[in-house]
Amino acid sequence: MNSIVVFCGAGEGTLPIFKEQAFALGTLLAQKQIRLVYGGAKIGLMGAVAEGVLQNGGQVTGVIPSFLLTVEVAHPQLSELIEVPSMHERKRIMQEKSDAIITLPGGFGTLEELFEMLTWSQLGLHQKPIGILNTNGFYDSLLLQIQQMQTYGFLKKENADLIIIETNLEALLEKMSTYKKPSTDLHITSQQT
Repeated sequence: MNSIVVFCGAGEGTLPIFKEQAFALGTLLAQKQIRLVYGGAKIGLMGAVAEGVLQNGGQVTGVIPSFLLTVEVAHPQLSELIEVPSMHERKRIMQEKSDAIITLPGGFGTLEELFEMLTWSQLGLHQKPIGILNTNGFYDSLLLQIQQMQTYGFLKKENADLIIIETNLEALLEKMSTYKKPSTDLHITSQQT
């Protein structure tokens, strides 16, 4: 893996561990010479992961829509900052510039990015590993919902298995580096529509 896109919050959350883990992920990416691709902001967890990379001599590509340049306050010291016209274009560019995807804690935008990448993988539009760093159990409830989707027949196990879940940074990167995408069945029956 030469580059990883990280989806995460523009806020810091209520616990210091969220920001600490974001910075630690950035540090680890720099140490492993993996380029960070992210949303381009200098605030929140987004800023923390970028700082972790930059302070340790790594490379960072930010991708930010024009209308968010002032709202999210674009990071001024990135290796590369790509300005795009829309959120959709932002996700497309971030996905194209990365070899893998990691999701840290965040809000609606973070979840939307995660689920779009999962959907694209399920549909065979990419083969990249998708990881969740489940810091302090942040995603426990979401993982229960994903299990509920399987229980009620809306999600097949092989599609749920597209997600690599870890609480440890090193373990997450290790699992992602050896990832082989499970075979997903694209046949849709009338019960699944």
